[in-house]
Amino acid sequence: MNDKTTVKRPSLAVNIAGIHLKNPVMPASGTFGYGEEYAPYLDLERIGAIVTKGLSLRPKAGNPTPRIAETISGMLNAIGLQNVGIDDFIKFKLPFLREVNTPVIVNFFGNTLDEYGEVAARLADLPEVAGLELNISCPNVKQGGIVFGTDPKAAAEVVSLVRSRSQKPLIVKLTPNVTDITVIARAVEEAGADALCCINTITGMAVDVKTRKARLANKTGGLSGPAIRPIAVRMVHQVVQAVKIPVIGVGGIVRPADALEFLIVGASAVQVGTANFIDPAAMLTIIEGIEQFCIEEGIGDIGELIGSLQL
Repeated sequence: MNDKTTVKRPSLAVNIAGIHLKNPVMPASGTFGYGEEYAPYLDLERIGAIVTKGLSLRPKAGNPTPRIAETISGMLNAIGLQNVGIDDFIKFKLPFLREVNTPVIVNFFGNTLDEYGEVAARLADLPEVAGLELNISCPNVKQGGIVFGTDPKAAAEVVSLVRSRSQKPLIVKLTPNVTDITVIARAVEEAGADALCCINTITGMAVDVKTRKARLANKTGGLSGPAIRPIAVRMVHQVVQAVKIPVIGVGGIVRPADALEFLIVGASAVQVGTANFIDPAAMLTIIEGIEQFCIEEGIGDIGELIGSLQL
């Protein structure tokens, strides 16, 4: 007689704007290349989705070095959105992704409305692309450099344009560098966003006290890592209360418990960024930890956990 009790595995599947994910964990754009770079280190078919490095209409070399600096509890980066451009992505990167049984979400950006619209249109008819992630943390060079994502009107305008050029599920990634993130969230929801992702990095700076120079050639950069997690959790909680569309939480997730915080405050899925540089298999550890937590808590479906914050 076998006395071992069979533990039923909980369902971790979630649906983000029509994109079915086997679990709610995916990489944050810019920390996972185009997917193939991490293939030697983890099974890409075990994560919920692959989110690509941000794409622009033309190849972009990025900022001069040094463009990464570690902090005590995070990392500053000023990579400058270096990428291969839409043409080379389709020609050289997409064939690999086509063979992976995991949804592909393509992050993209532009410096003008026209650029955003053109990239969206180029991605619209690619069957391998499950959804688009729109980075609005970019300056509009035709309007004096105002960042699209910090102005509700500009944010809504770019989302509306992209929505008109593509019917693919559209996730809008929000910048935290605003007074009230819910104002931007509601504006892009009304403009046609299917889901939101928050937060992007927080602007920061570090100085080498010996040379008395900024540690980044760009002087300032985006702060990511554990230092920003409490801010990200707070902003996700606020955004979840303000909109009706799904929210993806990102910011400083290193351990399973970190991801669980975001899910409990209402995020439907999470993205892991800086942790991928520390441990390329970090997402697998987080997925396994979420599953174990559900087993221990008697949760049969991840949906029971999402938005379960006790007020």
